[in-house]
Amino acid sequence: MKSYRKELWFNVPVRRGFVNITDHVNRCLNESGVSEGLVLVNAMHITASVFINDDESGLHQDYEKWLENLAPHEPISRYQHNRTGEDNGDAHLKRQIMGREVVVAITKGKLDFGPWEQIFYGEFDGRRRKRVLVKIIGE
Repeated sequence: MKSYRKELWFNVPVRRGFVNITDHVNRCLNESGVSEGLVLVNAMHITASVFINDDESGLHQDYEKWLENLAPHEPISRYQHNRTGEDNGDAHLKRQIMGREVVVAITKGKLDFGPWEQIFYGEFDGRRRKRVLVKIIGE
């Protein structure tokens, strides 16, 4: 069995944003030489997420509104976590909702997606470098 590991680094210049990382993961898959197996893609920071959905700007705007309604950034005094001197209590909750990682099957050297599926990095407390782990195993 082959095993491949790579770290991808992202620096979203604003507090929140979504980055389509499907092409990055496809490049990793090509480098790995795996044609049948699994790829794990996970955010290596507690205020970021990796998820699968459609690459449609209206949907991304809906996510932004929905997440902000569920866990508003302000007032920052609403979160116990922010009493430590942080201002990102909301980002931890948003990450919990959107998830830490995805696993995708690899079939005949391709990501085995359903229609419209893409992989995204979700940033909820940006303006600094954060990493995403890509781990591929298979034959």
